[in-house]
Amino acid sequence: MRCLVIYCGILFLYSVLGGCQDNSEVSSPGNEIPDTEFGNPERVVIQGYAGHAMEPFVSRDGQYLFFNNLNSPAVNTNIHYATRIGDLLFEYQGEIIGVNTDSLEGVPSMDADCNFYFISTRSYFSNLSTIHRGVFADGIVSEVGLVQEIHSSEIGQLIFDVEINTEGNTLYSVDGIYSGNAWPDSADFFIAVKNGAVFERLENSDEIFQNINTNDLEYAACISADGLEFFFTRLVIDGLQFSTYRTTRSNVDEPFGIPERIEAIEGFAEAPALSPDENSLYYHKKIDNLFVIFRVTR
Repeated sequence: MRCLVIYCGILFLYSVLGGCQDNSEVSSPGNEIPDTEFGNPERVVIQGYAGHAMEPFVSRDGQYLFFNNLNSPAVNTNIHYATRIGDLLFEYQGEIIGVNTDSLEGVPSMDADCNFYFISTRSYFSNLSTIHRGVFADGIVSEVGLVQEIHSSEIGQLIFDVEINTEGNTLYSVDGIYSGNAWPDSADFFIAVKNGAVFERLENSDEIFQNINTNDLEYAACISADGLEFFFTRLVIDGLQFSTYRTTRSNVDEPFGIPERIEAIEGFAEAPALSPDENSLYYHKKIDNLFVIFRVTR
């Protein structure tokens, strides 16, 4: 979502379909239920890398940090990776081989078996599909192909963002609708579950997200290993308010509860991502015109 500075998965609506709005002022969120479980924001250092770092994802074994560079049509957005030295220190390894093209690639995610998922706009206008997957090993993704069964229905609708659960059988993604305005008309979550070799949308996705999807823009899903804790970003266009939320449920068949805003994550910040022990929450944040990775802990 953006041409100059609207980031995270919603960017893809803009880089593919047009629209441009530069907003540098970020409003504070209004009166909402606060979550104070997470705190102590700290910046993450990617040793050997000085560019923009967005859409963080930590591999299930904690060995790798995946991210993409600046989400902007002005640059070639690609997926990069770094290896872990410590919770706040990673060593840059370069772009991931096998996934990047001249189109936009971003929003990496991976299950425990190293099945690697990401968004790419490379074939959107031919098949309305944006979710891709392959197999990650040592900085290389092989067997790259479309998750073609999960696609949009017409030009102007676009699926952006993808989060695969630990077991690799459930996708959390976002339907975006764009009609040529400076912002998407809507952005809401849905779930798709693996049935054999293909994913199928859950018929009750709307019910599961009934306390999350609103008239504002919801995106950047992050799910816990047990499927009971869910994090996401919400953007309120009026005032450009970015907020990160946490919500829970008691079992995977029921809706998520009323979300609570994580107070410790402030400013132009998006894209929460859990650490393997689920005690750290990573995200990107704009600092002095550069997007960098931060984390909060509980």
